[in-house]
Order: sequence, then structure tokens, then C-alpha cells
Amino acid sequence: MIRDPYKHLPKDIRKTSALMMYRQLVTPRLIEEKMLRLIRQGRLAKWFSGYGQEAIAVGCTIALEDEDIILPMHRNLGVFTTRGIALKPLFSQLMGKEGGFTKGRDRTFHFGKMDHRIVGMISHLAAMLPVACGFGLASQLEKSHKVALAFVGEGATREGDFHEALSLAAAWKLPVIFVIENNGYGLSTPTKDVIPVENLADAAAGYGMPGLAVDGNDLLAVIRAVQKAAKEAREGNGPTLLEMKTFRMRGHEEASGVKYVPAHLFEEWAGKDPIQRFKTWILGIKGVSENDIESIDQELIAEIETAVQFALSQPEVTSTLDKELADVYAPALVREEPVLMPNAPEKRFIDGVTDALRLAMQKDEKVLLMGQDIAAYGGVFKVTDGFLEAFGAERIRNTPIMESGVVGAALGLALEGFKPVVELQYADFITCGFNQIVNNLATTHYRWGAPVNVTIRAPFGGYIGAGPFHSQSPEAWFCHAPGLKVVVPASPAEAKGLLMAAIEEPNPVLVFEHKFLYRNQKGMLPEGEYYTPIGKARIVYSGDAITLVTWGLGVRWGMEEWEYWQKQGVKLEIIDLRTLVPWDRETVLHSIQKTNRLLVLHEAQGAGGFGAEVTAAVIEVAFAHLDAPPKRVAGANFPIAFSTQIEQEVYAAKARLRNAINELLQY
Repeated sequence: MIRDPYKHLPKDIRKTSALMMYRQLVTPRLIEEKMLRLIRQGRLAKWFSGYGQEAIAVGCTIALEDEDIILPMHRNLGVFTTRGIALKPLFSQLMGKEGGFTKGRDRTFHFGKMDHRIVGMISHLAAMLPVACGFGLASQLEKSHKVALAFVGEGATREGDFHEALSLAAAWKLPVIFVIENNGYGLSTPTKDVIPVENLADAAAGYGMPGLAVDGNDLLAVIRAVQKAAKEAREGNGPTLLEMKTFRMRGHEEASGVKYVPAHLFEEWAGKDPIQRFKTWILGIKGVSENDIESIDQELIAEIETAVQFALSQPEVTSTLDKELADVYAPALVREEPVLMPNAPEKRFIDGVTDALRLAMQKDEKVLLMGQDIAAYGGVFKVTDGFLEAFGAERIRNTPIMESGVVGAALGLALEGFKPVVELQYADFITCGFNQIVNNLATTHYRWGAPVNVTIRAPFGGYIGAGPFHSQSPEAWFCHAPGLKVVVPASPAEAKGLLMAAIEEPNPVLVFEHKFLYRNQKGMLPEGEYYTPIGKARIVYSGDAITLVTWGLGVRWGMEEWEYWQKQGVKLEIIDLRTLVPWDRETVLHSIQKTNRLLVLHEAQGAGGFGAEVTAAVIEVAFAHLDAPPKRVAGANFPIAFSTQIEQEVYAAKARLRNAINELLQY
């Protein structure tokens, strides 16, 4: 017998509460039915159906408080309707019309509405679970007792992000509820063929959290389970894993059909339809009649029809190149080059990084650091040595060995107004967080307008004899992902100024810090706050013979060459880009007009390196000013070897730099 979760309410409002729940439950079903008709009429291109699964989305939403955050998937229409998203813009979004939430840039539920405390999905399954951890951490830090609830399909429980998120939430006892919608199929593959357990909720034991399998077609059972999990979370007892057993009555998406599903399953699950079950239950409540239910149905059908007709009448989304480019990044402060005192003390590159982090944390309590071994140990490079004692364990957070989970959590923190700084122990390991960086962080503002203040510190580069997996220069990978900013400081002063600017930037910034330079590069390091402008290059040495464009360790190599050629009576112009995205074309092009020759130098392999972008841009715009073909001097196209001789004499661009300059001068 189903227990009544509202039996404690006064008798005179039980009818009202029950009918309101029915209205919330039937709304997504009636919308689905309308959408399916539109597809058959050719007026809607695509639809991911949650038909028969409505009790999960609606029940989870009813069970939570309005300030709790929900991260739904593409079958969770009921989250949006129960949270009161207006139907006209919702239908405009679903149909790709003007007035939708993503301006035609993404479809269905790939958007967030922070005023309704909803953050939608990206297509990479399980990717939003770590983001929920970020929201949970924000709640924990603010002591707000808010809960984050994230949905995931049963198939995506095999994804790494699922396990990283559960691990992080359990380790930090975060107020997060993970909800698996187990509808029996991952597209066309039966769950039993790929998951060798009956109850996925049993996975919770491996992370030291409660797990419960729930009848996902029973609205009241869903509500009770989520209410209990939310209560535990608010009381500081950590996360819960809930597995909602259900069935998908339509195809994975409407065009895929259901021929692969045995017919008897439809018959079996039709008898468990969540709306019919709830309707039968409320008809047993005193005062509730068939007329009450019919009245709700007809009222909703009329509302939905009005909203659909409105959306259909709206024009298709149109735009311009300028409009699209303008929304890739959130507006940032325009900073001027700081005037630095010439008598500042000389310190190491690493001191600039440490100083920037310390000042940022002193200035703003919303800044916190996350990474492996950064607390008591101080990080493998000792950048954060002493920070744990200065700022406490809440803001200097050792993480489990995971990259994707931590970067995803940083996104959740940023959406709640924090300024997380993530240290990736080595930039080589950034590949483990690649999806979160290029598909989640990078696209969020463009898709639905939310600023993403996340800074990722990535110690990179070679010249330390560390072999193939601790010496890579992967900066070019991220220069191809719109929405990210990429900076590469080359001096102590810029290590500090660029990092301070990155922490204040309302966009995701990757700060590549060269490991060799940490303790081998000294220079002036001014005290106090200052901000080096992101997107502005620095002319290290002025000259008229060749424009040598570089960044990172290449700046040091370029300065050494400048000294050699200066003695030969040749003046090179050395430009340190400092920022690769957006890079300072104006400074480079102005220099080309003076020198008429271009050489781009970088440590990373030449094939696909960022030097190709600089070279191509100069050829396109300033070809007439060139007196010789541009040259790229880069690492050789093989993995970096452990052998110092191979790395420095065979692989390294420095080994080929002088000959390249000589050839360019002789052309």
C-alpha cells in the first residue's frame, strides 16, 4: 500500500496539494503528446522522449527546495515545467525559434536558468555530475544547506565522470544527490548486456555512501526517497545514490524507433504508467473527482496549444558573425599595462606565481585552490607551500587523483559565484580533463550566457629530462576551442600579473607555467597587486632585422639569440605574445612592417603548433610586407625523450634556431 506523504497536512488542503501534484506530473506528458504530433506533422525535427518516466523528474523537483540546484538530462522535461519555466520561451527553445534560451546555439535542454536553479546538460554523458559536486561544495562553504541533484542515465554510469563525481562527493561529504534513471536501454543496447549487476544503486557502497533502488514510476516513492536523501545532505551526512527503475516507452530519440525492444515489455510497463497510478491514488482522496482531473487536463492542453502556436509563429533564429563572436566570451575588464617600479626586488618565476595566488586569496574569500597534493605538501613544485596554514583546509583543497571531476566541480563553483583555481599537477595530465575544459567550460557562456570564472594552472614544458609524460607543451590544443583564454607567462613579473588577471577574468583561463622556468628564471618582481592585460603582447627587445614571435621558454631562447646577433650587428625584434588566445595581432603586424621578416619560435612540436596560426595570419594580412618566407622553428615531431641529449640537441627548437635566423637573414 502506498503511504501518503501529505497525510500530515490539514484535511482541507490535501485535495489542493494532491491536484497540484497531478498537474505537475501530467504537464510533461501532455507536452510530449503535443511534440509527438508535431514530429509526425514535420513541424519539429527532433525529440528525446521521457514518456513513461515523468514521475522521476517531477518527483525529484517536488521533493527539493526552490534554492536547490538541479542538473537534468534530456528526458527530464518535468524538471523545467515543475520549476515554472515559462512555456512560450521553452517551446521556442525546443523548436529553435527566436526567443529561446540559447539563441539557436544549442537544442532541447542544453542550457541553464540560474534564476530557476537549473543547469542543463551537454551531450557528453555523465559530464554534469562533477559540476553538481561544485554546487555542493559551494553550499558547504557558504553553509547554506542547499542541495544539488544531478541526473544520469544507466548507460553513463560506466563513464569516468560518474565515478570521479561519486568519489569527490563522498570524500568531501558534499550535499549532492545522484539520480540514475535506469530505463533498461542505452539507446538500443539492453542494460543487462553491459552492466553485470541488477541494482546500480549497489555501487554506492564502494564510495561509502547510501544507495537505494526506487520504483521510478511511483511519484510518491520518488518524493520520499529524494526527501530523505536531501535531509541527510542538509544535515552534513554527505551524498546519496538513488537508482530510479523505469522504462522508456518511446525510442532513444523519436527517429530511432523501438523495434529492438520486445513487445511484452511495453505491455508490462504500460500497467505501471506513473500518471495512471497517481491518478488512481488521488481519486481515493476525499473530494477529488474525475471532473477535477479532466479540468486540469483541459486547462493544460489549452495552455500548451497557446504556447506552441506562439512558438510556431516566431521566426527562425538568425544572426551575424559579429553577434556570435560577441557572445563567445563574457565581457571582461579592459586593463592597461601596469607601470612597474624599476627597483623591484629580483625573484624567481615561481615566486611570482605564489605571490599572485596569495594576494588573490587575501583579497577575495571567493578564491579557492583545488588540486592534488597542494595542501600540507605544498604541491609537487611547492607553489602553495604554507598556504594551508594561511588560508585553511576549506580553501586549500587536496583532491583525489582526478582531473575531469575537479574541473567539472570548478564549473559548478564558478556558476555559484566562486573563483576556483585548479592546479593540474602536470599539464601532460590535462588530457584526462579535456572534455570538461573544451566542451563544458569553453561553451557555457556562448550557449546560455553564464560567465565562467575558472582558472586552470598547468605546469608544462620540458628541458628538465622528465620524459614523454611530464614534458609536453599542449597549449595549441586549447587554442582551437572557442571560449577559452590561454596565457603563457615568461618572467616572474608576468607570472604574477597574468595569473592575477586570470583569477579576475569572467571566462575560463588556462595558465601554462613553464616548469623549467620555475626556479631557473629570475627577474624583477614588483610587490602588491597589479594585473597584466590578457591579450596584449610585450616587445622584449626592439629591432629591425627579424620579428621573432615566441612565448614561454622560447622567450629565454630568443633573448639569448638576441645577444648573439647583437654582437654581429643584427638587431632582432623579440615579441613575447604572453597570451595565445586572444593573441595580439596588432603588435606583431606592426613589427612586420618594420622588419619585413617573421620567425615564430615555440617549444611544442611544429605540426599543428600555434606558430602555424601566427604565420598564416601574417601571410594573409601582411604578405606584401614580407621580404622572405616566414619560418617556424619548433620541436621535432616525435614524443619528447627522457635522454637529455635527445631532448635538447635533437628535439628542441633551440637546436635549430640560429641556423633558421641565418637562413632568414640570407634570403
